[in-house]
Amino acid sequence: MPELTFRDATRDDVGLILEFIKKLADYEKRLDEVIATEDELEKWIFDKHQAEVIFALEDGNEIGFALFFLSFSTYISNVNLHLEDLFVDPEYRGKGYGKALLKKLAEIVVERGYGRFEWTCLAWNKPSIEFYLSLGAEQKDWNVFHLTGENLRKLAED
Repeated sequence: MPELTFRDATRDDVGLILEFIKKLADYEKRLDEVIATEDELEKWIFDKHQAEVIFALEDGNEIGFALFFLSFSTYISNVNLHLEDLFVDPEYRGKGYGKALLKKLAEIVVERGYGRFEWTCLAWNKPSIEFYLSLGAEQKDWNVFHLTGENLRKLAED
């Protein structure tokens, strides 16, 4: 029976992190939006410590990853672990590895004393939404907004 383990990413894993980001983006039909580079990932994850990455390994081989960072909630006056990306290679799905990654992240939240574990999911991704709800996650009713590129610069300069 295969053994699932986890490990924290190291600076040497920057290429592998980018590879998993691209796999996720391809699954989400958004590969054309990926502008991340190894240099930028290294800077923000390992130099500036703005995010963390853990890998799921089956028998020592990386088969999935989770990238997360902290946010702050004024309502609960505590930090939240915000899961940005979670991906398991398609050939390893159906073995409980996605749930195991979420469990590992939940353990981190509890161990570190954070207030909440949160993430977003694309509205069309019904299988993932159903999966998250089956774990006891609550689906909030707010929308996520973001500014990038020219619109971001325009607002900053107004």
